[in-house]
Amino acid sequence: MASAPDPETFPLPPLVDHHCHGVVRADLDAAAFEALLTESDAPAAPGTSFFDTQAGFAVRRWCPPLLGLEPHCPPERYLARRRELGAVEATSRLLGGLGIGAFLVDTGLPGELTTPGELAAAAGSATAHEVVRLEQLAERVADDARTTHAFVADLGEAVRAAARSAIAFKSVVGYRHGLDFAPGPPGETEVLAAAAWWLTERPAGGRLADPVLLRHLLWSAVATGLPLQLHTGFGDPDLSLHRCDPLLLTDFIRAVGPTGAPLVLLHGYPYHRNAAYLAAMYPHVHADVGLALTHSGARAEAVLGEVLELAPFGKVLFSTDAYGLPELYTVGVRLFREALAALVARWVTSGAWARDDAERVAALIAADNARRVYGLPAR
Repeated sequence: MASAPDPETFPLPPLVDHHCHGVVRADLDAAAFEALLTESDAPAAPGTSFFDTQAGFAVRRWCPPLLGLEPHCPPERYLARRRELGAVEATSRLLGGLGIGAFLVDTGLPGELTTPGELAAAAGSATAHEVVRLEQLAERVADDARTTHAFVADLGEAVRAAARSAIAFKSVVGYRHGLDFAPGPPGETEVLAAAAWWLTERPAGGRLADPVLLRHLLWSAVATGLPLQLHTGFGDPDLSLHRCDPLLLTDFIRAVGPTGAPLVLLHGYPYHRNAAYLAAMYPHVHADVGLALTHSGARAEAVLGEVLELAPFGKVLFSTDAYGLPELYTVGVRLFREALAALVARWVTSGAWARDDAERVAALIAADNARRVYGLPAR
């Protein structure tokens, strides 16, 4: 019987975190810290805090030792130590030993967050690349638009210009409309009419939610050939979860197929098996469960195992989707490493997998798939 990999020492290459965000530069009080532990915009249940979640327990397990404390120390002690060290030092300690070799950073969220370069510096020898959020790009163009025709022309140029420096595009059409949009590209007349309405009715700084313009953005991004990340599954209460099932993208996926542009389905949960199915059926579709692992905590192994039931091993990508808290990078990496090692240990021990195959597949998921999809240099 083959020897099982040890979850603590199972070898992985430098990780490619293909979907993540900046972290807060400032020190945080307890309320601000806890708000970043959850996707909810509501208070915790009376008498509890958002530390009383799988994500909160995972933070308390993995992060205190990096700040010189014992695992599972009380939240008050952890937050006090964090303030003693200061945000910069805490971030450096939390990111420095994780083994992330590349960050692909969605820069489309508001707030005083670290830049991609600052993330890479805090992690040590990592590199960083920008993922451009389409909806925010369109909103910036609209702020300066003088006419409808100028807006449409400037938007096309903005997408092409972004493609010259970005590693990928990201869309939150699931938030703004839902994934049940018409699959094909809208015609020019339809786009101009939608743009005229939106520019007229849009309040200052208003968000783009028009389904025609959202489709136009998606197809503009597809035309560049860069990978397109699509939010699917759970998120904050700004979305309607039943409209974020990735299966709703099936006709869009089929329509994009002939272009060869890669589509990356983010998060997925609780539809992660549906995302795995789509990755299995369509060569240009890839799946990721980063946010799902962080929020499922001690159940991360089960969630990752469900994705690996059907998704081809060359189609699954690692990410943390960390945002705001460097702790979420720590938790995302540790849960991923632990879940993956535990799964393959069981499969190797049972004889279902060979040890060499286990190490090769783990390297694909941890880094090599992302390097291929996003055109990063081979390691």
